Amino acid sequence: MATPAHGEEAHGIKGIGHLDIHGGGQVVVDGNYAYIGHMDPPQGTSIVDVSDPKRPKIVSQISLPSNTHSHKVRVHDNVMIVNNERYGRSQEPFVGGLRVFDIADRTKPKEIAFFRAGGTGVHRFDFDGHYAYLSPEMEGYVGNITLILDLSHPSQPVEVSQWWLPGQWTAGGETPTWQGRDHRTHHPLRLGNRLYVSLWMGGFAILDISDLAHPKMLSQFDWSPPYQAPTHTALPVPFSILNRKFLVVTDEAVSDTDPPAFLWVVDITDETKPVPVANFQVPEDQFKGRGARFGAHQPREKVDDTLIYVAWFSGGLRVVDIANPYRPAEVASYIPAPSGGQRVVQTNDLFKDDRGLIYIIDRYHGLEILELAL
Repeated sequence: MATPAHGEEAHGIKGIGHLDIHGGGQVVVDGNYAYIGHMDPPQGTSIVDVSDPKRPKIVSQISLPSNTHSHKVRVHDNVMIVNNERYGRSQEPFVGGLRVFDIADRTKPKEIAFFRAGGTGVHRFDFDGHYAYLSPEMEGYVGNITLILDLSHPSQPVEVSQWWLPGQWTAGGETPTWQGRDHRTHHPLRLGNRLYVSLWMGGFAILDISDLAHPKMLSQFDWSPPYQAPTHTALPVPFSILNRKFLVVTDEAVSDTDPPAFLWVVDITDETKPVPVANFQVPEDQFKGRGARFGAHQPREKVDDTLIYVAWFSGGLRVVDIANPYRPAEVASYIPAPSGGQRVVQTNDLFKDDRGLIYIIDRYHGLEILELAL
C-alpha cells in the first residue's frame, strides 16, 4: 500500500512517498522502476513503478524457497541480475549463484541464465552492463572471493577471472592467518581500471584490473583489530578534492551492543599507501534506548559531488559533506517512522535517481521516497 512519506526526524530532507513492503537488502532505480532485493524468503525481488513517487506501486515479484535469499539486485537496460545466497541453517539442498533476468516486460521478469557458485552462494556484486564483479563462495576457497563475470551476452555468462587474498585458496595449499571466514570479499566496486574490494575483517584492497583476466593487488589496508566492526564498502570518489584522491569507507554495525561502526575518509593519492585522514560518527547519545543496530552500513554508490549519503540503521539516512575531507560534516538527515509493526527503523540501503529523489529501504519493512531540501 502506498502512503505519504512519514519521517520521525527530518533535517534538510522531506518525505515524498512511502510503500508498505517487506524489507530489503538493496534498492536500485532505473528509469521509472525501483528494484528491491528482499532480506527474507519467500520474498525475492520486487519491481516497483515509481513514475509517480507519491504513489509507488508493485508491478511484479519473484519468490524463493525458504532456504534461499536474494537480497541484492542490479539492473542495466533490460537485464536484471540478483544473487542466490543460503538463508538460515536449513539442510535442504541448496545451489547458490547469480540469476540473470530479461525484464523487457517489467511485469513478467524472465530468467535467462544462472551462474553457479559454491558454498553459501553469492553475496554482493557490482554490474556495469558488461561485467559483473561478484563476491561468491567457490569450491576450494575459504570464504568469499572476488570473481569477474562477462555478461555481454546475458544468457551466456562467462567467467573472466578470480582474485583472492593469499591464504584463501586452501585447495592450492594456502593457509589462512585469520579465523574461519573473517577475511573475505564482501563488496567489490569498479571505477575505471580499479576495483575497490571490502574484505570484512580484512579491511579493504585496491586492485588494478587494467587486464581483467589478471587482477593485481596494489594495496591492502586493515584497521580491525583494533576496531571491531567489519569493513562493508570501499567507495572511490571519482574526482580530486584539494588536489588529492580519496576513498570513503564504511564499516558495518553488526551488533546492538558493540561500539557503533562509522565512516572513514582515506587518502589514496598514492594507491600503494592508503592513509586514513578522518572519520565521521553520529553521536550515539542521540539514540539511547533504541535497542537495535545503530551505526554505519552502506553509502550511496554514485558520487557526483561532495555529499555522501549513508544508510545508518536506526540512525536512518545521514548526508555527510566531505568538501573538507579532513573534517567531514553532516548536512542533512532523515529517520523514518517505524512501519510494519517495527519498534525501531533499520535503514539498510539507499539510491538516488536522475530526478534527485532518494530511496531508502528498511531491513525489515518499508520503502521511503525522499527529496533533499537544503
